[in-house]
Amino acid sequence: QMPAGVPVATVAVGSARNAGLLAARILGTSDETLRARIIDAQAALKEMVAEKDAHVRQEYPRRAE
Repeated sequence: QMPAGVPVATVAVGSARNAGLLAARILGTSDETLRARIIDAQAALKEMVAEKDAHVRQEYPRRAE
């Protein structure tokens, strides 16, 4: 199963988020407004992941080896 936010053709049972993202990307090839919204959503997801990563790195710093 792919993590949420990754458009893939194979999706989890009972989880339509990735299927919806894939459909939006396909429809976005001919709809400029939808394409812009997809780009904005991807940027927001990238920012969210970076914030979570920073939090984890702060909470669990690597020990000097």
